[in-house]
Amino acid sequence: MTTSEPHPDVQRILRGRENRGIPPLSSLSVDGARKLLEELWVPPDEPEPVAMVRDVTIDGPDGGVPIRIYTPDGSAPFPIFAYFHGGGWSLGSVDVDDSICRAFANEGECVVVSVGYRLAPEHPFPAALEDCYAATNWVATNFEAIHGDPDRLAVGGESAGGNLAAAVAQVARDRDGPSIAHQILVTPATDYSLDTESYDLNPDFVVVDKTDMEWAWETYLESHLDGQNPYASPLQARTVADLPPATVLTCEFDVLREDGIAYAERLSAADVLVTHRHYDDMIHGFIGYLDDPKLARAREAIADIGRDLQTSFAR
Repeated sequence: MTTSEPHPDVQRILRGRENRGIPPLSSLSVDGARKLLEELWVPPDEPEPVAMVRDVTIDGPDGGVPIRIYTPDGSAPFPIFAYFHGGGWSLGSVDVDDSICRAFANEGECVVVSVGYRLAPEHPFPAALEDCYAATNWVATNFEAIHGDPDRLAVGGESAGGNLAAAVAQVARDRDGPSIAHQILVTPATDYSLDTESYDLNPDFVVVDKTDMEWAWETYLESHLDGQNPYASPLQARTVADLPPATVLTCEFDVLREDGIAYAERLSAADVLVTHRHYDDMIHGFIGYLDDPKLARAREAIADIGRDLQTSFAR
């Protein structure tokens, strides 16, 4: 059953954004959007503890790619989760998603490797994808250095990061490796067409609207033809057979809702094992509300994903 309005705690967050006069993403330049994100993002005074955090730069397809490695408490070797941050392919960083990665490391009992891929428009498609794929290859090859188990390797991300994770899974299949055990697709953008019914949601109940997504896609892609490339629009792949099992997370008040639902259905129709988790009173990006403001459902969702990872790794 769906709800007609977001959760009361979400509505308070939406009102807070309105009261602060936060402008739509699409009304800003890329530099302006990045400055706004810097102003809005405030790291917690006491980050969630994990056993170890370290920053490394690895060789990428066009220079170094920064990664941040989160190691949980426990006994190695750990499962590995290569994580790709959101931000419409032009915003975000490993710093902004630090709290999410700490939570995933603890809830999933896995090493999380957060990837600082190149951002558009300075580095348009497929630069971010190639960086994420290179990082996935690196962790599969250098598993001993991160105390990880290459046979239990997952990829995942939120929003644009979910798009990149879905694309990395396809690239790994098409390039014969590395072997990926699971994909975590949190409110992913899967299709450039922007023509689903969820793009008509009440603008008062969303944090990202259709014009914002148009802005993000136009920033990411050099050409409209790139939008037909399945590595940019995973839903447009000729086949999604032989992809790893997936957890797909969607929420009701999200213009990308149908993107995620359609991809989950396509995977399932191709006999890929899919766990589809739908949060009917949440908004896009809700799993990031772990600190201030805080949503209880954010922690619940990450715990659910952590259980999915553990179940998949146990197969």
